[in-house]
Amino acid sequence: MLLHHGSNVAVEHPRILTTNRSLDFGAGFYTTSCFEQARRWATLQAQRRVSGNPTVSTYDLEDSALTDLAVLRFNEADGDWLDFVVANRKGIYSGPLYDLVIGPVANDRTMRVINDYMNGEIDKNTALVLLEPQRLTDQYCFRTADALSHLTYREVNCLD
Repeated sequence: MLLHHGSNVAVEHPRILTTNRSLDFGAGFYTTSCFEQARRWATLQAQRRVSGNPTVSTYDLEDSALTDLAVLRFNEADGDWLDFVVANRKGIYSGPLYDLVIGPVANDRTMRVINDYMNGEIDKNTALVLLEPQRLTDQYCFRTADALSHLTYREVNCLD
């Protein structure tokens, strides 16, 4: 399976970086199977960092990763996904540790709903109803070195 990572630089050797931002699935190396999503991430990263150029690095994911690793997979933006994302964004997740987390990506359209839910402005059922019509792309969060060992660098696409 091909996965893509959007950044302001080429990433031939992925690493897990902790950031000062709380992310959907916690600290990790984030990829997606959707090239267009990676392109959007790359453009955003180049703008945020005011350096480099939008760049998409592409990797092969070994099939064995899904059986060899501790994997948490969310097939849709359901209540379990919402609870997991909120716990990670609040920095309070204390459940099992996974090597790889796969699921929908919270994008600009969904973040307003998630923020309203996190702030207590809407309840969980309302949040899920508002999230239902969203067509969310996927994200793969590699959370351990073991998980990263299942990725093989393939190519880079500089977008500028």
